[in-house]
Amino acid sequence: MAVKTGFIGTGNIGSALIKGLSIADTGNFELYAYDINKTVTKELASLYPVRVMSSIPALVKQCDIVVIAVKPVYMRDVLNECVGSFSDSTIFVTVAVGLPIKFYKKILGDSIKIVRTMPNTPTLIGEGMTVVSFDKSINKAERETVKGIFKCVGKVEELDESLMSEVTAVTGSSPAYVYLFIEAMADAAVQSGIARALSYRLAAQAVLGAAKMVLDTGKHPGELKDMVCSPGGTTIEAVAMLERKGFRDAVITSMIECTKKAREIAKEIDK
Repeated sequence: MAVKTGFIGTGNIGSALIKGLSIADTGNFELYAYDINKTVTKELASLYPVRVMSSIPALVKQCDIVVIAVKPVYMRDVLNECVGSFSDSTIFVTVAVGLPIKFYKKILGDSIKIVRTMPNTPTLIGEGMTVVSFDKSINKAERETVKGIFKCVGKVEELDESLMSEVTAVTGSSPAYVYLFIEAMADAAVQSGIARALSYRLAAQAVLGAAKMVLDTGKHPGELKDMVCSPGGTTIEAVAMLERKGFRDAVITSMIECTKKAREIAKEIDK
């Protein structure tokens, strides 16, 4: 029997999950959606086998799994609308940054089943990286079912909830750093006389290929770097300049600031 899975919020992540599950067409999931933006849900319904619901309570009553894909600032209001509409077996899955499992239990009840996740925008093309943390009341079969939702749009890793704010910097936010890197490389190429569109393609493919080398070979990134850096060559000159400019320190420091902000979000909303 298909698991009735509903999505509250159909922005980037919500719509990506609906698309991914529809394309996978495993028959394991029956899809429902609600969003205040009726134009978006109408378009989704025209493209994929998803039933649009009239309200949040209507969706929650209908579904076994409820994926709440809204920004943290709207979460409390959404959860308040869910109260009284779910059963003891309903599983709530959140994609919001910063908010701990205890935040959801405080509103929905201590016995409710919560899954905290941190996906990223490459889910839009089926290349996402999602980290999940499960409430202790969720059994193995339920865990695999939830993981199955996110495996339709990329890779999934499980992590202890105590590190979920920390992982934001390396999954949820990290595509933005990579886009900056690609843009900077393309700008340098344009400065050298290479056409803008070609520069973006060259830089993006270099990043894609390098990332696949790390994943497919299992080699340490430092070893792969050394393979490119010939003695007295061009690459080692570029690497040396990046080090002098504090490249790694800038990345590490920025990610620490990202983590701090993720922690602050929870504190601000839970006041």
